[in-house]
Amino acid sequence: MGPMRAACRFARELTAHGSTNRVARVQVELYGSLALTGRGHATDRAVLLGLAGHEPATIDPAAIESTVTEIHSSKRLALAGSNVIAFDEPQDLLFHRDAMFPPGAKMQHPNGIRFTAFDAFGKLTDRRTFFSTGGGFIAEDSDESSGQPSQSTDSHATVPFTFHSAAELLATARTHEISIAQLMLENECALVRNSSGRAPVEVVREGIDLLWQTMKDCTFRGIAAQGILPGGLNVRRRAHQLAARLLEREDKGMRGDALAPLDWVTVYAMAVNEENAAGGRVVTAPTNGAAGVVPAVAHYYERFVSQSDHEGIISFFLASAAIGILYKENASISGAEVGCQGEVGVACSMAAAGLTAALGGDNEQVEHAAEIAMEHNLGMTCDPIGGLVQIPCIERNAMGAAKAVQASRIALHESGEHKVSLDQVIQTMYLTGLDMQSRYKETSLAGLALNRIEC
Repeated sequence: MGPMRAACRFARELTAHGSTNRVARVQVELYGSLALTGRGHATDRAVLLGLAGHEPATIDPAAIESTVTEIHSSKRLALAGSNVIAFDEPQDLLFHRDAMFPPGAKMQHPNGIRFTAFDAFGKLTDRRTFFSTGGGFIAEDSDESSGQPSQSTDSHATVPFTFHSAAELLATARTHEISIAQLMLENECALVRNSSGRAPVEVVREGIDLLWQTMKDCTFRGIAAQGILPGGLNVRRRAHQLAARLLEREDKGMRGDALAPLDWVTVYAMAVNEENAAGGRVVTAPTNGAAGVVPAVAHYYERFVSQSDHEGIISFFLASAAIGILYKENASISGAEVGCQGEVGVACSMAAAGLTAALGGDNEQVEHAAEIAMEHNLGMTCDPIGGLVQIPCIERNAMGAAKAVQASRIALHESGEHKVSLDQVIQTMYLTGLDMQSRYKETSLAGLALNRIEC
């Protein structure tokens, strides 16, 4: 998602600056984890789609295959959907597997991507370097001359309740006698920009509903689909068969298994990540590779909690978002930077907090649930076999979702007082990630990726 957004931004800004028609060729260079696991993560396809002017949230998933096939067969690409240029992938999309960072880049992140545009005479017309920092977020290195990386988010936006730590979040909510979900709702409303005259709260709630519906659509597509996932590992989709077995048991009146809801949590999480592995549309929560955890737990709340309602779902996503912000600001959500503890671990923490809020837990219990969830994901490596987001990623999402449910249940039975704070566990996660050898961080150079048994 990050590389697609970076490619699209590069192409569209060439158009905005009026220089697209001068461009005859674009060369893309991938570094670090983007180079080492790029093909397995479909980064090559994402770059082509982005250069053609497509965004992850708006592209029709059904059009992806035909668009990529056309570029491959014609060796031509419509830059930003307009100027057609030659694009020969072996020459123009380079995987620098021996270099961690783009040469000369000021920013140091292991997901680097550099775009260089040339005119018909081979003269360089533009060069820009981006970093995919996790969850679809991108940061641009200085324009090769000045300095500070420019973030893709609006750092000047003002909100009524600022917080940079869990302690601040709890203190602010306590001072104003509001829940974490209410605090987040007020902040989101302050960021709404619309000219429709509608109340900001309506716009925010509608946006949450859209995210939830997109997650549900993804889940049900994943449950309906069967067959083998692309990529060469011949991994079989399992969500469909498991769901069919559970439905059969329910139809036969076999409802005595008290843990059956957790089987459904597994179905939901695996369905989403099988869709991700197949190149379908998912919602980053906080990343694509961890996209199954949050929706699986939201499905659990909606289907298996007797007092569930729409307000609970709204609270679920608002509280989850607050926790995600804390990790994004104070640590990382990039598997290439801190391992899978920053992806599935953060997703588990977010989902545990969201479920606790939806179930009526107080702010301290929400924070405690998030802390418990991460505490038991610390040190988790990112070692996808073949660079594909399949093994162990799909099952890992199911395990993360189950852990989130359990973390919430533990927190709800406690008073909120605990020895390790969420801020402390976030800092621990980040330092653990920095200490982790790079070959265990989304490079497919160690762990399961290296030591699986060949059959």
